[in-house]
Amino acid sequence: MNPDAPPVASVIWMHGLGADGYDFSSVPPQLGLPRDLAVRYVFPHAPSMSVTINQGFVMPAWYDVKSFDARGQDERGIRRSAGWIRQLVAREVEGGIAPGRIVLAGFSQGGAMALFTGLRHPEPLAGIMVLSGYLLLADTLAAEATEANRRTSIFQAHGLSDPTVPVELGKLTHQGLSAAGYGVEWHEYPMEHQVCSEELHDIGRWLIKVLRVDSDT
Repeated sequence: MNPDAPPVASVIWMHGLGADGYDFSSVPPQLGLPRDLAVRYVFPHAPSMSVTINQGFVMPAWYDVKSFDARGQDERGIRRSAGWIRQLVAREVEGGIAPGRIVLAGFSQGGAMALFTGLRHPEPLAGIMVLSGYLLLADTLAAEATEANRRTSIFQAHGLSDPTVPVELGKLTHQGLSAAGYGVEWHEYPMEHQVCSEELHDIGRWLIKVLRVDSDT
């Protein structure tokens, strides 16, 4: 989704399990960004695959889910999708957007992928947005995290009544990242596995901050 003016920043926004790239395409106008911030939004589609936790049904997914614990994580699928996301970042850079003006964002599975990929990206990004997501392959982070994104701003939000990705998983992710020295801006809302208007307002405010735009909004 291209802005009216030449873009000065990009947000690559991954959808959740079973959805597609159109799931958040109506969100940008609701973020309240100033007119002079020309952002290109990229909403990629995950491939379709059999998902164990959903009785093996085939649906769009960034990786298979057997369970939320470390033993149930699809490392091969996670790393494959991270490679695709890195290619999207590279395409934005080739199009003239510096890595420091690119945000990796996502909801649920997409948020988990944004976090996994962003913390391991070799160039500093503008920010990482994790909505109702969690930390993947936590045991590998210390060895694989890049110094380039050690100080990258992380926006993490979760619904307090989320029946799909329990808020405890989000809080454990926040606590673990904070203990490792990452700057995580934590938000929680009285909602389930979804987004709400207050959250969208907070996202817009954060995007303005990390994309370094002077604005009175």
